[in-house]
Amino acid sequence: MRATLIALLATAACVTLDAAEPVVFPSTTIDLGCVVSDLEKSVRFYTEGVGFREVTGFAVPASLATDAGLTDSKPLTIRVLVLGDDPGATKLKLMQVAGTAPRTGDTDFIHSHTGFRYLTIMVDDTDAALARLAKIGVKPIAKSPVALPETLAPGMHLTCVRDPDGNLVELVAPRK
Repeated sequence: MRATLIALLATAACVTLDAAEPVVFPSTTIDLGCVVSDLEKSVRFYTEGVGFREVTGFAVPASLATDAGLTDSKPLTIRVLVLGDDPGATKLKLMQVAGTAPRTGDTDFIHSHTGFRYLTIMVDDTDAALARLAKIGVKPIAKSPVALPETLAPGMHLTCVRDPDGNLVELVAPRK
């Protein structure tokens, strides 16, 4: 019995696993979908405040949304916002689903609950971003903007704000 166990272990030790095949992605950009409580307020925050640009959105019929597991027989109308003109630019897809009352999460801190917790957006100028946000009544939270350590991001500042639903948005840029 012991000899059989040693033989099995020796055989197992000699078996080599093939290296995992590399995964190929046709795009390395991730689009982010976000359900919001007030679509117009959110579009204004991300366009006028942060600097996204709105492009043509799209609709998803209730049947497709249901079959895919996205909704319980609800259609989706999605507003698409982009960062820049590059075809691979990040897309933020905002939607407010009619006839629903989504639960809100605890957004006090990034550690308040699990899940995607914040967006980090690289902007050109902290002061210009703060001015745009102030025009729509958004103020930085805590002591933002704060200088990032030189060892992490020389000359850059981190500004944290909340979108209309209380989600944390980090803006990273130099001060000009």
